[in-house]
Amino acid sequence: MSETTIAVIDQPAGRAGTPAGGGPELPVPGRAPLRRAGRLLGSGVRRIVAIAAFLALWQIAPTVGWVDRAFLSPLSEVLDTWWGLAVGGDLWTNIWASLHRSLTGFVIAISIAVPLGLLIAWYRAVAGVLSPLLAIFLNTAAVALLPVFTLILGIGDTSKIAIIAYACFWPVLYNTISGARDVDPLLIKSARSLGLPHIKLFVKVIVPAALPTIFTGIRLAGAGSMLVLITTEYVGAKAGLGYMIISAQFNFQIPEMYAGILTVSIIGVAFNYLLLFIESKVLRWRA
Repeated sequence: MSETTIAVIDQPAGRAGTPAGGGPELPVPGRAPLRRAGRLLGSGVRRIVAIAAFLALWQIAPTVGWVDRAFLSPLSEVLDTWWGLAVGGDLWTNIWASLHRSLTGFVIAISIAVPLGLLIAWYRAVAGVLSPLLAIFLNTAAVALLPVFTLILGIGDTSKIAIIAYACFWPVLYNTISGARDVDPLLIKSARSLGLPHIKLFVKVIVPAALPTIFTGIRLAGAGSMLVLITTEYVGAKAGLGYMIISAQFNFQIPEMYAGILTVSIIGVAFNYLLLFIESKVLRWRA
């Protein structure tokens, strides 16, 4: 054999899974997707186990007497009541009333807060005029102003939509300001060095760079909209999930009360996942 062949044969073998000589392991086709699928499956299983354990505890605790079932109905009884409300149509009437108020206030807040936040972040004159006033209102809880909104706008849907819009406005506004101000200065300098006009710089550089932080504020506002909505429906409402919950409590219809609470939780989780889906589609360039 030639000296070259002998040298190759005598070369020490590398670690298991690596080529002889200790070189880098060659990627196995299809292994990376399998690993990602395994991680996703493991994460999904952990979430399902946690939720299943909670639901099982909810069923067992009042059934075996750990908790008085007069105050905590078993899950099976709550689900049976929920199904009866759904079949009868009362549940959908209350869901529609709540979603109408919540989504209207949510959209109003976004349509005002995002442009205003961008203006405050980009124009110092606007920030200097509005910042002191905004700081005062930021530290005033939305629920504390509920009587004021009710006195001025009445007990109908207008006051409820207004207080929801007020509550949703602040997380969107301040996340928009933060996102626009935290844009990488080198990115702005590079765009200006290319001769990009002021308006195009704002539209094509500042806004896209701020979108991830803006979406964080939007998701926070989405969660807040449901929380404030339930509180507003405790007063003067004739329909809605909050009205359904408080009415069931006053009449000591405990399964119906928990059915309303469960519905609010499901809607809140679904709304959050919907916003995450929209964010993933709008921000595909981050992938």
